Amino acid sequence: MKDIKLSALNLVPIREGQNDEDAINDMVKLAQDLDDLGYERYWIAEHHNAPNLVSSATALLIQHTLEHTRRIKVGSGGSMLPNHAPLVVAEQFGTMETLFPKRVDLGLGRAPGTDMMTASALRIDQHNSVYQFPEEVEQLQQYFGPDHQQAYVRAYPAVDKKVPLYILGSSTDSAHLAARKGLSYVFDGHLKEALQIYRELFEPSEVLNEPYVIVCLNTIVAKTDKQAEFLASTMAQIIVSITRGRMQLMKPPTDDLQGLLTPREYALTNQRYKDSLIGSEETVRKQLEDFVNEYGEIDELMAISYIYDQDQQLESYRRLQHALKE
Repeated sequence: MKDIKLSALNLVPIREGQNDEDAINDMVKLAQDLDDLGYERYWIAEHHNAPNLVSSATALLIQHTLEHTRRIKVGSGGSMLPNHAPLVVAEQFGTMETLFPKRVDLGLGRAPGTDMMTASALRIDQHNSVYQFPEEVEQLQQYFGPDHQQAYVRAYPAVDKKVPLYILGSSTDSAHLAARKGLSYVFDGHLKEALQIYRELFEPSEVLNEPYVIVCLNTIVAKTDKQAEFLASTMAQIIVSITRGRMQLMKPPTDDLQGLLTPREYALTNQRYKDSLIGSEETVRKQLEDFVNEYGEIDELMAISYIYDQDQQLESYRRLQHALKE
């Protein structure tokens, strides 16, 4: 457990009573605090047509975060290739790698990160590009590769920058791709088969000799289990708002979650709690041990923490770090 690296994912949510600029400022402040704590990396997700999130122009947010931090690696969790030409992605991340050497990550996803109408507005051929994901990953590998591997079209200044690529997903398709390419696999689900496929079929590459597994989980750590469950009611309200099609701003925690939700919605949130790390340091440590016992060893835990109060959010990340050190 002590060897598991810690990182964080941020969707840049807008808290109730705040605006877009506040959300971006909160994003930077959290990155700075996690940088001071020694977290490994800080990723920013890509979502479009979401009024409760400010994470549509991911590359701009990554650069802004890099400019205001010192050591922590910053990247995309992920860049959704159906929405972007690989050449443009390589140019953007190659430029950031030039400005901030060895601190830029490129997580890659095959989903559009939005509804299909918005996806069509983002990229005309996005329906086909979903199925072109493996070929586009190869293109990116070439763009970031050495000079002798380049073709006529080159992604300057990405040539020979070797920006590390990570395959995102919870499906067996993503697991097969990450294994075949010898790339790190970022797992955001609970499909044991996908992790087994990745580990068993992994082929060593120029960037990795053995599998590297990052697991992304909702994580809320507090002084007591009861306090953590109270803070988690913010996450529960977000989950339910998505199922209702409303995408509401991040709301403060509540003691009356059951009264705000239908029985079906309340059952849904309880199930999501079971798939998360929520509780005191001791409880979360046990939950993570159970996860590792079921799914196998992991190299890194990427925590996403929907907590309304920024101080309590940072305290959660501190407690998570302490829990693993113990």
